[in-house]
Amino acid sequence: MHSVIVNTGGFTMEELAQIEAHAFALGVKSHTAVDAVKGYYDRIIKYLVMGNVLKNNTYPLSVSAERLVQALHIAEHALALKADAVAHGSTGAGNDQVRFDMVFHNMIPGVEIITPIRDMKLSRESEIEYLKGKGVNMNFEKAAYSINKGLWGTSVGGRETLGSKGMLPEEAWPTQVTKTGTEEVVLTFDKGQLVGINDSLFTHPVEAIQALQAIAGPYGIGRDVHVGDTIIGIKGRVGFEAAAPMIILKAHHLLEKHVLTKWQLNWKDQLALFYGNWLHEGQILDPVMRDIEAFFVSTQQNVTGKVWVQLYPYRFQLNGIESSYDLMSSKFGKYGEMNTGFTGDDVRGFSRIFGNQTAIYMAVQKDNNEEN
Repeated sequence: MHSVIVNTGGFTMEELAQIEAHAFALGVKSHTAVDAVKGYYDRIIKYLVMGNVLKNNTYPLSVSAERLVQALHIAEHALALKADAVAHGSTGAGNDQVRFDMVFHNMIPGVEIITPIRDMKLSRESEIEYLKGKGVNMNFEKAAYSINKGLWGTSVGGRETLGSKGMLPEEAWPTQVTKTGTEEVVLTFDKGQLVGINDSLFTHPVEAIQALQAIAGPYGIGRDVHVGDTIIGIKGRVGFEAAAPMIILKAHHLLEKHVLTKWQLNWKDQLALFYGNWLHEGQILDPVMRDIEAFFVSTQQNVTGKVWVQLYPYRFQLNGIESSYDLMSSKFGKYGEMNTGFTGDDVRGFSRIFGNQTAIYMAVQKDNNEEN
């Protein structure tokens, strides 16, 4: 028996060491810890930012995205070991079972998939009772909440999210609110990717995300409860906190609204909606995803500049952008006030031509109504 854990940004080195020690105590022949944080960004998060992807206009796909990276690395590890079977701990009630199973079926076909919690229909309460019976000592009150921490946010599930009403109590949130007042941060983007925070530039966007999370997380920014449709057809609720992802997505979108054309924004919105839904449903290996990612990258060539963000407890405000690619440049005119690229007569003629087909339609309708 071999064990593997894929770190997508939710574990400290101390926690990874404890997990390794526990694995060997259980009798594994080998234990592998895969550092997938930068690969997670390069393979998925980068495109979620470029697409401004929010599931149901709310959720930054924190868990769904990282589960796919974990499944891919586990499948690769199973291949390297020439394993006969692979096990995961998903229940039979959620999305993760489909994400893991589907990746395994595609990457390691024929390898048996073992899912004891799903197969035995174990509830969280029964799992806790089993652990207590085996002498496991831990904070079981905290275990009442399912917490999944990663680079792109932390999900929190518990009794309050099992029904259609209820908000998680303050103590259930992993990041407590310790900052008051307000502060401004400046985000620097280069071709759609976050590369700087305030006066600091980073060698990889992962470092910028982590730096922003450290600044904004203690404000309690990015807390919400997402209600969505699961892959298996039932509705589900989950709490999440994602200070850095929410700020980055909104700041990036604001910058795009200044530097992209109307139709670039229009098609990005449509493709991003499909991309986010298909990723959420575990279809990371579908080749159409590579096609959409290529489109996203193409649209980002001018998405370079700075975005000013004001942070407050539980919220943030976008103060504006600065970019050499800003299409709102005053030398072409000021909206609602003055234009320099055309005359009033130009607009009169344009308005007549632009509405010509509708004018023809209405004239024909009028003639027919008068005849009848």
